[in-house]
Amino acid sequence: MASVLAIETSCDETAVAIVNNRQVISNIVTSQIPVHSQYGGVVPEVASRQHLEVINIAIAQALEQARLDWQGIDGIAATCAPGLVGALLVGLTAAKTLAMVHNKPFLGVHHLEGHIYANYLSEPSLKPPFLSLLVSGGHTSLIYVKDCGVYETLGETRDDAAGEAFDKVARLLKLGYPGGPIIDKLAQQGNSQAFSLPEGKVSLPNGGYHPYDASFSGLKTAVLRLVQQFEKQEQPVPITDIAASFQDTVARSLTKRAIACAIDYGLHTIAVGGGVAANSGLRKHLQAAATEYNLRVLFPPLKYCTDNAAMIACAASDHLSRGHTSPLTLGVHSRLGLTQVMELYEG
Repeated sequence: MASVLAIETSCDETAVAIVNNRQVISNIVTSQIPVHSQYGGVVPEVASRQHLEVINIAIAQALEQARLDWQGIDGIAATCAPGLVGALLVGLTAAKTLAMVHNKPFLGVHHLEGHIYANYLSEPSLKPPFLSLLVSGGHTSLIYVKDCGVYETLGETRDDAAGEAFDKVARLLKLGYPGGPIIDKLAQQGNSQAFSLPEGKVSLPNGGYHPYDASFSGLKTAVLRLVQQFEKQEQPVPITDIAASFQDTVARSLTKRAIACAIDYGLHTIAVGGGVAANSGLRKHLQAAATEYNLRVLFPPLKYCTDNAAMIACAASDHLSRGHTSPLTLGVHSRLGLTQVMELYEG
């Protein structure tokens, strides 16, 4: 497979990596969390400016860490969708410019496809078909992975994504941003059975519930009412117990749907990707359930769960080895379905 330098700037991490044959040669990630935490969330314009400030340094560091010059690079890639438009444009413009200057093939990569490929970095033997559970700040989906670029969405969240729910609950509990790691840490000190919280089911028009779709807005509202109840009674809010109960509910909900989906479609491997894949509660629940049903479950190393360019480079490398390249006229998309991945490529 090809050596690809990839740039990832879809949100608040400026990342550059070089991957060859599913092996990470270099991986640079500059986080903007300290900048955005003062605002309680990502500010798009601030994110774009931060990317501009560090992107050239990150590219130079990636080449230096890999001990490569441009002769050793077969293709140049960047995340082009979905994400913050201004932030995506910084990475895409840099990648196109480098591709033109060094006469290399250019590839635009779908961010969610990158999260699927994160599992290939730690499990090079992984091959389709398998089920991908994508859980991040912006997406919660169950994806049937049939081949490179060939995906079918079997289930998704109807409202808040899992990671978004973690951030909103963290805000309710006055814990700061980002919420996922803080809640995870506090949950380990609390009692997950302290409060019974709604799992969030999605009703079907003709009765019953959707077996794979999820909903987290009701769960978030239940936590809000719980906090208000303690405040009204002028009692201290039991933050660790609420965090543990909330996290356990999310983990059980995701696990139940992923296991049911894998069994129904005859898929023996569940590969998890996205920031919430780092969550200890989800890892524990899903691993236990997979063992019970004789399924294999894969989690990427923690550094490849959150946004990074290594996963983008891995996806681009596979596409490039199949002769797929993108036109230099390719634009960015704030939203783009994973099933539309092949629209990004020629050939």
